[in-house]
Amino acid sequence: MSDTPLPQPLLEDDELDRLDEFLDSDGVDPDALDLISAHGYLVALAVAPREIDTTTWVAELFHGEPTFAGDAERSEILGLLERLRQNAIETLEQGVLPELPFEPTLGGVPPEETPIGDWCAGFMEGVFLDEATWFEHDEENVAALLLPFMALSGLFDDEPDMADLATDTPRLESLVAQLPELVLDLYLHYRVPPESPKPMPRKKKPANHGKRGGRR
Repeated sequence: MSDTPLPQPLLEDDELDRLDEFLDSDGVDPDALDLISAHGYLVALAVAPREIDTTTWVAELFHGEPTFAGDAERSEILGLLERLRQNAIETLEQGVLPELPFEPTLGGVPPEETPIGDWCAGFMEGVFLDEATWFEHDEENVAALLLPFMALSGLFDDEPDMADLATDTPRLESLVAQLPELVLDLYLHYRVPPESPKPMPRKKKPANHGKRGGRR
């Protein structure tokens, strides 16, 4: 048997259903993130190199202020969103892969027409919220780690360097399979300092063989 831990769900199914119900309700702006996109968005916030103010990320997720039935519903929904983000942090901190809310296959369908594309688009929305900080250090490595999210999101299909990848179905399928590991790799990239080069051992000084005074 493998000792590799199974991917960890970030909320229970009934909690995800409750979020889905609210995000799909008339009290939420039609341009707000749906459940799948919000999941990707909150995972990106868990990975992010610095904390984003709650008021900022909540407003962006909902595209404004949703209509809550009352303080109890407000507390319930915002609590579920925050718990999803916090559970993602704790899961990644333990080196465990997060369970993503979709089947990891495109099935021959363009990514942007699948939950995979929606999730990656939500993840990139989380990146856009503080984009400069994501790329502040080691930009080349970060860009390589984010490339699958970008390619699968459908947000960058007009860019020339994405055109070939957008039609490479086998490679896109390969990228889908890598998403949980890439989330963990990005988290570790921002949390684990790079190894400093090992100090070179000092060269031994040659012994002093100078002549000593005295009788022979």
